Amino acid sequence: MTKNNARSGLSRRNLLAAGAAIPLAHILRNPALAAEAAADLETITIKTPSGRDVSAAWAAPAAAKAPALLLVHEWWGLNDQIKAVAAECARLGYGALAVDLYGGKVAANGDAATARALVSAVKDGEAGETLSAWIDWLRASASVQGVATLGWCFGGGWSLAASLLRPVEATVIYYGRVDRTAEELHRLKGPVLGHFAERDANINHEMVAGFEAAMKEAGKAYEIHWYEADHAFANPTTARYDEADAKLAWSRTLAFLKRELG
Repeated sequence: MTKNNARSGLSRRNLLAAGAAIPLAHILRNPALAAEAAADLETITIKTPSGRDVSAAWAAPAAAKAPALLLVHEWWGLNDQIKAVAAECARLGYGALAVDLYGGKVAANGDAATARALVSAVKDGEAGETLSAWIDWLRASASVQGVATLGWCFGGGWSLAASLLRPVEATVIYYGRVDRTAEELHRLKGPVLGHFAERDANINHEMVAGFEAAMKEAGKAYEIHWYEADHAFANPTTARYDEADAKLAWSRTLAFLKRELG
C-alpha cells in the first residue's frame, strides 16, 4: 500500500524544509502532494482582445527576472498534476504559467469520455486567442526574460500552435500533433524539441517525418527523440507511464530549455 505523505505528516513542504529531494514523478502520482504543490500557484485572470475572461495558474520563480514557460495541459484539463509541473519549473528557476483552455473544466484521470467531450468543445480560434493573449501577458512583464512553450498530448499540439501565433524562444512538444506545412512553420522564431513514442498509433512516424521535412524546408531548427513507449508515457498517473523514458525526456527538456533560455 502506498503511504499518503500528506496524511502521515510528511507533506511536500515538510520534506522540502528538511532538504529532502522529492522526484517530480512522485509528486504527480500522489494526489495529495500534487494538490499541495498546485495550491502554491496564483490564479490570474485576464481579458482577451475579443472580451473573453481567461484564467491561468502562475508559479513565480525566486529570482526577480527569469525566463518564462507557458504550459499547455493534456486533454484532462488544467489539473493539479499540470500545476505541480509548473511549481517544479518555478523551483528550477523559471516563471511557469499553466494556461486553461477548458474554461475551468477538468476530466478526472482515466475519464476518457469526459476528456474527449472537452477536447471536442474547444474552438480553435478561441484557443489560439487565449494562448496569444497569455504570451503577450508574459512579454509585457518586466520580470520575464524569454518565453518557451511546453505541452503534452492535446497541449503538445497547442504548444506548437502557440509558437506559430506568437514568436517565442523555444517550443517543447510531448507527443502532440505536428502536421503542419512549411509555410506555417516559417513563422517559428526558436527551435523545437519533440518527444514521441514508438507505440503511439496516432502521433506516429509518418506524421513526425512530414513535420521534419516541413521544418527542413522552412529552414527551422529542431530536435526529435523517439522512445520505446506508448502515448502519454511521461504521465505517472496513467498505465502507459514509462519511468525511464519519462526521466530521460524530462532531462532532455531541461537541457534544451537551459540552452535556449539560459
